[in-house]
Amino acid sequence: MAVEEGTRQELLPQKKKTPSEDDKRKEKIVPGSLMKALMRPGGGDSTPSDGDQVIYHCTVRTLDGVVVESTRSEHGGKDIPIRHVLGKSKMLLGLLEGIPTMLKGEIAMVISDDMGVIKKVITEGQGWESPREPYEVKAWISAKTANGNVIVSHTQGEPFFFTLGKSEVPKGLEMGIGTMARGEKGVIYVKSQYLTQSPFMPEVEGLEEVYFDVELVHFVQVRDMLGDGRLIKRRIRDGEGEFPMDCPLHDSLLRVHYKGMLLNEEKRVFYDTRTDNDGQPLEFSSGEGLVPEGFEMSVRLMLPGEVALVTCPPDYAYDKFPRPTNVPEGAQVKWEIELLGFETPKDWTGMNFESIMDDAEKIRSTGNRLFKERKYELAKAKYDKVLREFNHVNPQDDEEGKVFVNTRNLLHLNVAACYLKMGECRKSIETCNKVIEANPAHVKALYRRGMAYMAAGDFEEAKSDFQMMIKVDKSSEADAKAALLKLMQKEQEVERKARKEFKGLFDKKPGEIAHAGTEEEGDQTLAKEQQDEEVDSNSNTSVESDEAVNDPRQESWFSTIWPSGRRLFSALGLQKCTIL
Repeated sequence: MAVEEGTRQELLPQKKKTPSEDDKRKEKIVPGSLMKALMRPGGGDSTPSDGDQVIYHCTVRTLDGVVVESTRSEHGGKDIPIRHVLGKSKMLLGLLEGIPTMLKGEIAMVISDDMGVIKKVITEGQGWESPREPYEVKAWISAKTANGNVIVSHTQGEPFFFTLGKSEVPKGLEMGIGTMARGEKGVIYVKSQYLTQSPFMPEVEGLEEVYFDVELVHFVQVRDMLGDGRLIKRRIRDGEGEFPMDCPLHDSLLRVHYKGMLLNEEKRVFYDTRTDNDGQPLEFSSGEGLVPEGFEMSVRLMLPGEVALVTCPPDYAYDKFPRPTNVPEGAQVKWEIELLGFETPKDWTGMNFESIMDDAEKIRSTGNRLFKERKYELAKAKYDKVLREFNHVNPQDDEEGKVFVNTRNLLHLNVAACYLKMGECRKSIETCNKVIEANPAHVKALYRRGMAYMAAGDFEEAKSDFQMMIKVDKSSEADAKAALLKLMQKEQEVERKARKEFKGLFDKKPGEIAHAGTEEEGDQTLAKEQQDEEVDSNSNTSVESDEAVNDPRQESWFSTIWPSGRRLFSALGLQKCTIL
């Protein structure tokens, strides 16, 4: 017999809902113990439910009419209504049951867990973005006591301007505005614990609660790009589209106008595309290290048509990038940037295999150039981009499959080379394993993994990889033997340093104190290490890019720069090793 879905659900055992504290209190109500009499009809057709804010006056009387407590002034109260949020505020049991049956409720947003800050939305705003530190905000704001007395009002002339995070308005008001969208109107109820002193409200003594009527007119996106206050992007004209979906987050062809200024008293302009570039915008591809890092980071978070002011420290401006002749060394700069537009990379969907591989080769070549320029992170990003796209490429025959696999292997080995240059030996080894697991006789992968093992101080594993090279390909014997010789020299050097650093440690009789070398000897050792690094760096040339991967016999394996090692000799307490 077929069973309907609804019936099936009814037959399933239902989990019992854990009763809340209010549910337990309601169980104590017996028939006839709670009654409501309608004295005056309410307005509207909605009643409040859990999560709604209710604002009400209340007078408590005995059965013979004696007033016990009241919020009304005529009965001795302060004429200040009570505010509660159903389901969250602690209320009298009778009110908890009775108020949800009354008409006209309002929706509230509880901002602080202790109910100290609550927002009531009057008019919805536009978009989804809300201001946060260190955004700049313009808003119409007035502050009133609970009985309606105006304390402060900024509702005429110019909207009140302040920066979030600088304590220029009470903390609770700042928290509430941080949940608003542009153009939104609302009331923010702030209790005393969140009424901090500020330029907006210098006097907060004696105030138990303040109602802030707020209309969020505008806010300026201000971003601390590094989190330390050194690289700041400030939007001075809105762009078109939704942030960040319509920003050039991915590598794209960008067109910008910009003006570069020195961040000093003169604020001298050192370059302006509108005058120094015949009025033509700067066009560059992101992700290729063609502009200063701080410049590119900021443009990636702009919308088309947006104008932004970027304040940049020297290490993200021209310390690591060709410096204009009229920019002093170590100078802080400010760029005024307008993003005119951008073009995203080609979508490989629908392209034939040959076109895809041509495009992949262009990206890979860019990565090789970045590698040679020692921009290893950017180079790795290019190789990774192609590898991600390769997940959606399906060769149609054996010939295409062979080309595809060879190219993918080259990309993996180039990523491994980048990791090695970045000092991440373990990740380099893991990347080489992706090639070796599919092809255990891949000579280049064995060599590169051996290099990574040696840099990590895993000498036996490195030796095994270099020896395996000879077994699988006799033509690589000269390179493998050169690597084995270098490996032996490195082992001997590490052992010599260990003996020197711990000289006399094991020669003393029991009870005697042994010194592991004097401070002067340690300084001499460090100086020698640094000298060795400098000599090796100047005497070898790098063949880590995949141009040398295509044919391992094109250049000698021995011409590779030996990357820094991070061997930790815990048994000896040696914290560093020589870079060979």
